[in-house]
Amino acid sequence: MTLPTFAHPWFLLLLLLLPALAWLKGKRGQQSAFLYSSVQLVRPVANISQWSPGRILLALRWLVLAALIIGLARPQLSRSETSIRASGVDIVVALDLSGSMAAEDDGFKLKGQQVNRVTIAKDVLERFIAKRPSDRIGLVAFAGRAYIAAPLTLDHDFLLQNLERLNLGSIEDGTAIGSALSASINRLRDLKSKSKIVILMTDGQNNAGKVPPLTAAEAAQSLAVKVYTIGVGTRGTARIPATDVFGRKIYHSIQADIDEETLLAIANKTGGKYYRADNTDTLRKIYGDINKLETTEVETKKYVQIEELLWWAAWPGLGLLLLEILMGNTVWRKLP
Repeated sequence: MTLPTFAHPWFLLLLLLLPALAWLKGKRGQQSAFLYSSVQLVRPVANISQWSPGRILLALRWLVLAALIIGLARPQLSRSETSIRASGVDIVVALDLSGSMAAEDDGFKLKGQQVNRVTIAKDVLERFIAKRPSDRIGLVAFAGRAYIAAPLTLDHDFLLQNLERLNLGSIEDGTAIGSALSASINRLRDLKSKSKIVILMTDGQNNAGKVPPLTAAEAAQSLAVKVYTIGVGTRGTARIPATDVFGRKIYHSIQADIDEETLLAIANKTGGKYYRADNTDTLRKIYGDINKLETTEVETKKYVQIEELLWWAAWPGLGLLLLEILMGNTVWRKLP
């Protein structure tokens, strides 16, 4: 919600004078219309309400002054709109949701708490998206199969909502790297872009799907799609949480089996780069590196629309002034 602002806010300081003037006016009082030789003559009206016609008319006068002072300050309502032209860089991120992404590596922590691989991958990806407001970004989720989780879009709020709903176990298990890469390329193949990029994150070897990873890489090369591959997870063994028959959390150890040779070949064939991320800081640096490598100039225009609200204060003030004049010269008319 946009709050009103004032073009001349210093006029509002005059409002501070009104209570003081009202106090002085009340202390001095008004000159009596009649003089009485004895207060006994007015005792029947001694308990008259404080809100007599004279006091009401005076209160209206103060409200009129307050409204006109606010009008002099020129209240305004500003509405700004920013127009961002697409940069021409289109990015599809392929995120591995296979069972091994549940592993909790010692190096992956968020706010001091150890988290699994997919949680840290999603967190770092959110930060990356926030730094690329002018890029169209899409999302592919894969395990035993590959699915389009979000089409290429400049609506990054929509994109982040779709990223948030991606959870382990939502896709049949396996690691279909070739299918994921193929699905990502298909999102980009018909677009006329300055730069087409795929960021593929996985922690395993291709063991599912019908498309071999290097075949998909050749297709990416022919379509001028650059692929950055990221191997997620520590070297050696990692722990996957599970629950025993008593409901207690236990861990199973698995051996890291990232096919670095294939991921490196995919990156080299397409002009991209291969990275290995075994801790939080490294993964963030990787996305920072990609962010620096893939930059372009963007045209941004900002529009500001100002709506004057002066009459919202002036009209009530004039209305109260007319009411005071009308009442003061009719039903509450003073004796001369």
